[in-house]
Amino acid sequence: MIFEKLPRRHTAILLIVGVCVLGLVGKRLAATGTARAPAAQALSLSDVQPSGQAVSAPALIVYVVGAVRHAGLVRLPEGARVADAVERAGGPTRRADLALVNLAAPVADGQQVIVPRRVVIASGEAAGVTASVPAKVSLGSATLDQLDELPGIGPVTAQKILDWRQSHGPLRSVEDLDAIPGIGPARVEQLRDLVTP
Repeated sequence: MIFEKLPRRHTAILLIVGVCVLGLVGKRLAATGTARAPAAQALSLSDVQPSGQAVSAPALIVYVVGAVRHAGLVRLPEGARVADAVERAGGPTRRADLALVNLAAPVADGQQVIVPRRVVIASGEAAGVTASVPAKVSLGSATLDQLDELPGIGPVTAQKILDWRQSHGPLRSVEDLDAIPGIGPARVEQLRDLVTP
């Protein structure tokens, strides 16, 4: 072999040089691996969440009132339609007049969607004909469901009206609603043309 022909001194020098070369190569490989590691990590992060892409779509908040099962605020995704808002509010009641609502219209944030009720006119020739004139709700005899269908009156406030009626007697005017917790002057004005004492 080659090492057998070389003197011991040369063999020792070759071994030392070889060890030094291996050490330098190892250091270079370690430095290169460390430098490349952050780039690989950044790549995996960008794969998980691409830059410029929204994490979640913004939501619209719409106020649905009238002849729906659960009137109130509903949250909808961008591009939603009035039909989506009505469904999110529990769907229309049996007395809803959906012919007067454009269910295909897009909704905007902060919009109020009103679903009117059908009314049966029972006088003269028009007997049995349905019309879309909203019927006034009697505050003295209305049920929880009837009160719940009024704009701005949910099931909790409707129950407060019934409780107030039970302890104080019938409401004598629309202004009496102001005495009920949760109903202020603005709500009284909103309900003025929709209710009777």
